[in-house]
This record gives sequence, C-alpha cells and structure tokens, in this order.
Amino acid sequence: MNYPEFSDEYFMNIAIQEARKAFNNDEVPIGAIVVMENKIIARAYNQTELLNDVTAHAEILAITSAEQNIGAKYLLNATMFVTVEPCVMCIGAIFWSKISRLVFGASDEKFGHRKIQKYIENTDTSMYHPKMEVKGGVLAEESRSLMKQFFINKRNLN
Repeated sequence: MNYPEFSDEYFMNIAIQEARKAFNNDEVPIGAIVVMENKIIARAYNQTELLNDVTAHAEILAITSAEQNIGAKYLLNATMFVTVEPCVMCIGAIFWSKISRLVFGASDEKFGHRKIQKYIENTDTSMYHPKMEVKGGVLAEESRSLMKQFFINKRNLN
C-alpha cells in the first residue's frame, strides 16, 4: 500500500519491512527506524537470537546505529518508528537518547512499557522524556498480525 511520502504511515511501513526481516530470521518480528529531517538515519530489527543477546532489541540497535551515524549520543529532533510498543528496557534507552518523538504501531499489553507506567501513574514520574511526543496505533493491525503469525508458527513447530 502506498502512503503519502514522509507521513507517519510511510515511515511505519518501512519499520514493518524491518520487522519482516526479523520474522524471516526467526526473531520476534519488531522493526525500528530513526528519522531526522525526513531522512532515515538508522534501521534495525530484533536480533536477540542471532547475537545471543537479550538486549539486541530493534530499538536499542536502531539507537546505537543512529548515534554512530550522526556522531552524537543524543538524538534530538529525531523520531523513532517502532512496530510494537517498546518494552521497559527500550523506553529507558529511548528516554536517555533524548529522541524527540516516538511513534509505535501495535500496543503490547503484556510487556509494553505502559504496563509499568500504570504502577507509577500517581507520581510525578514518567517513563517518557519530558520533551518527547508519543503517538501509538500507526499501522497497528499490520504490526499486530505479523506478531500473531510469528507466535502461531512457533506454537505449531512445538
């Protein structure tokens, strides 16, 4: 499907392409890209199995790649597009990288960072950087169906 160039859907579709790479490599199908000034500066997908590393989530790999690409540890004025709501580890990395905007596809009620956020709602603490804009639900069904198919395949193999 074609989406207007530089729209959230356009960039999320590219993140979904990354998630498909994970799916094809028997990794949990999550993809992420980092965009600055409408230019993709990093792309990644989950590689925890390949790298034998529990921290090799798409978001972490994309942040590292983006920081190396621009030669800075902060990703000010950058947007991360990720196919599934980030986990607590990844939202922490997103926070510390100072990404300005986070756009995610499918919600993750089981492991997503918002599950933990519910525990701290009554405090003045937030898991988001104070200047970060967050938008969820972009191409959520496409991301959700890829995840669902991956786990159906896993169950059928066992």
